[in-house]
Order: sequence, then structure tokens, then C-alpha cells
Amino acid sequence: MKILQRSLVQQVKKDDKKTIRAWVMYDWANSVYQLTVASIVFPIYFNSVTRTGDSDIISFFGLEKPNTTFYAWAVSAAYLLVALFSPLFSSMADFTGRRKGFMRMFTYVGALGVAMLLFFNHNHIELGLIAFILGTIGYGGSLVFYNSFLPVIASPQNQDKISARGYAVGYLGSIILVLLNLWMILKPEFWGIAHDKTLAPRISFVTVGIWWIAFSQITFKVLPKYTFRKRQKGASILTNGYKELRKVFTQVRQSRKLTIYLFGFFFVMMGLLTTMFMAANYGVKELNLDDKVLIPTILIIQLVGMFGAWFFARLSGKIGNLRAFISSIVVWIFVVVYAYTIKGATGFMIAAFMIGLVMGGSQTLARSTYSKMLPETTDHTSFFSFFDVMEKLATVAGTFTFGIIESLTGSMRLSVLAIAIFFVIGLCFMLLLLRKGKATDVAVSA
Repeated sequence: MKILQRSLVQQVKKDDKKTIRAWVMYDWANSVYQLTVASIVFPIYFNSVTRTGDSDIISFFGLEKPNTTFYAWAVSAAYLLVALFSPLFSSMADFTGRRKGFMRMFTYVGALGVAMLLFFNHNHIELGLIAFILGTIGYGGSLVFYNSFLPVIASPQNQDKISARGYAVGYLGSIILVLLNLWMILKPEFWGIAHDKTLAPRISFVTVGIWWIAFSQITFKVLPKYTFRKRQKGASILTNGYKELRKVFTQVRQSRKLTIYLFGFFFVMMGLLTTMFMAANYGVKELNLDDKVLIPTILIIQLVGMFGAWFFARLSGKIGNLRAFISSIVVWIFVVVYAYTIKGATGFMIAAFMIGLVMGGSQTLARSTYSKMLPETTDHTSFFSFFDVMEKLATVAGTFTFGIIESLTGSMRLSVLAIAIFFVIGLCFMLLLLRKGKATDVAVSA
């Protein structure tokens, strides 16, 4: 495989407005997957087409389980594959210098996987789950390389603000598309597709794929085609990524602050990302909410999320990243315990409002805090590959546990209670880090 010469590599000017706008636009491009596929349309559609009368048991290549158990495990499978193979692709990106190229590859895999959901119905459950897995792999895999660009294009003092801007722009873009799709789903006669009630949601999945590919071109046009990393003689392209992770792991173990932070981050992400993927399913299945309640409620999460991302970025500027992050975790614990007790639509809407407030803010702070805690390095891809592997494994652990508990107990409420425990454990680690003293000025102080 061809190794780039240093002369071919673009020099990246930090805090360049054009580059930052292009980077932020990828949030606009890919966030439609999170809202339309992971949060609103697909969970509702999935529950509808996989339910027969009062039975929610479906067969996936002969294995029979509740539909939402398979949904949770599909998320687990996708993120496990991303966690296992992202080091390989990171290694290849390092060797070729084509970090953006791998980000583009995952984008196309995800967008095409989502578009394949056009063929998902009651008779093609296996196809639907596989397409969903491919879409999720594309989404999660592209973010490995997307996140690694942040410290390359932005100085530390601007990373909070830029990260928050990305989340806010992503929320806005996803809301625009989902509103258009909901118009098509709720008023199919206007679009001449009322003859098939499954056609509108299936077309909406195709629009996500088109939107994702189309707007990502803005990002791909501006971000540097090649980025340089010092390569060691004799290093293998197949194993170097895993060796790099091992090196990062060694550096993390030598840093008490990073070790504590990443343990806490793992458990917080177990709770946060499981909530993000399973909230709509909980509303449909456990609370028996209909579309007229569920859809506006999930939209509330997105609208409040834009404010939440901005609010927590401002809060971190006043009290520091770590304290702001801890504040968001405390809110999460309260919300999840409350969600365990709710019985109807009003309670779900209150919980959704609070989730929206902390969803974007806590993700923003998790990403930017880690970025600020890194040692001086030019090897951002490896450090962010490690970060993303941790995040993906947290998603695997969280969603798999959720599915196991529901499968064993027949209730999603106990699964929700497990999510609260994840957040409590994460909070304990973050408080320990805070107690260590301003173990890191950059993460604790403003």
C-alpha cells in the first residue's frame, strides 16, 4: 500500500472558519440517522411490523426472542463490529494518510445500509435487522475518524464551542428532515402513497441515505485529503492499529486521571447510548404510547438538545468541563429513576424534556473533556480510536444487558433500572477524579 510523502500532506490551520464549518456540517449530514432511524421512525415502524396480534416474539434465522431484544442486540452487534475493526481501519488510515477516505467509506456503507430498509417488512425481518446493523456500523465507524479531526482543526480553548456547535447543527438538520418525513408518513394521501401504509416510513429511510451522502460532500470537499503521522519502519498495516491501541492503553494506565476518566466515561456511555437507542421502544412497548404522543415527544428531545448542548458548553466555561459533566450525570440519574416509575404520556414527556437537556450537553462534554486531557501528541487518530472503541464497547455492554434483562424478565422497566446503575457507577468515578484535586487543570478548571 502506498505510503505518502510528507510533501503531499496538507498543513491544517487551526481554528480556520471554513474548515470548522465543513467539519460541523458532518454532524448535519449524519445526525439524520440518529433521529429518523435510531430514535423515531425506525423504532416505531420496527415495533409495528414485527408484532403479530398481542405477540412480540419474532424469529431471526430460527432464534425466537421478543422484538425489542433483537433490536437491542442488533445495536450491540453493530457496535461490537465497529469496536473490533476500527483499529484496523485506523491503522490503514495512518499508513496511507487517507483518514478522510475511511470516513467517507463508512459514510457510504451507513447510508446504503439505511437505504436498504426500503425492503424491510414483516416478511423480511432478517433483511431489516441486517440493514439496520449496516447503517449503525456506518454511523459509528465514520465518527471514529470524524472525532479525530477535532484536535487537528481546533485549538483546545475552542474545542468545547466547536463540539457543541456540531451537536446543535446536527439536531437542527435532523429535525428538518424528520419533519418532512413525518409529513409524508402522517399524510400519505398528499404524496399519493396511501395505498400502502408501510411505504412512507420505508421511503423515509431512503431519504436519510440520500441526505447523509449529499451533505457529507461539503465536509469531504474541505477537510484535508491527507494527514501525516510518523510511521515506524517494519510496522504491519494489519496489526499496527491494534498495537497503537495497546500503546495508548499503556499511556492511559500511566495517567491516573485518564484511567479514572475513561472508567467513568465507559459507564456513563453505557447508560446514555442505551437510553438513546431504546427510549422510543420503551414508550411504544412499556407505556403503550401511540404515534401522536411518541413522535412529538422525541422531537422535544431534539429541540431541547440544541439548547442543552449550548447550555453545557457555557456551563463548562464557568465551572470547568469535569464539574459540568458531573452535573449532567446527576440529571441523568434523576431522569432514569423517574422513567422507571412513570405510567403514561405525561411522565414520558417530562422525562423526554430532561433527556433532551442533558443528551447533547453530556456527549459534547465527554468528547471535548477527553480531547483536553490528552498528552501532547500528533497521533490523534490512535487516541480517538481508543476513545471510540471504549464508547462502542459501552454501547455493546449497555444494549446487550438491556436485551438480556428484558429477555429474562419480560419487562423493560428492570432494564431501565439497570441504566440508572450504570450512571451511578460513572458518577462515582467522575467524583473520584474531581476529588483527586484538580488532577487536571484543563479538565477541571474553566
